[in-house]
Amino acid sequence: MLKAAIIILMLALVASLGSGFYYLMMDQGDKAKRRTFHSLGVRLTLALALMGVIVYGVATGQLGHRNPWDAGPIPASAESP
Repeated sequence: MLKAAIIILMLALVASLGSGFYYLMMDQGDKAKRRTFHSLGVRLTLALALMGVIVYGVATGQLGHRNPWDAGPIPASAESP
């Protein structure tokens, strides 16, 4: 469930980036239109939400690393022969 939320937030970030580019090209520097600025605010909010979800996942242990090259901490009995 948490990984699905992360993927959805990342896709929303990409969509917001695309809409910001579209608004930037269509408005052509018109001072009355602030759609690019609002798109930046949405993108910032989505990025903060994504970081919050990732921090929550790591803090609760739902997200972690399972790298094959990182075996984890070495037990104390294995350190000294």
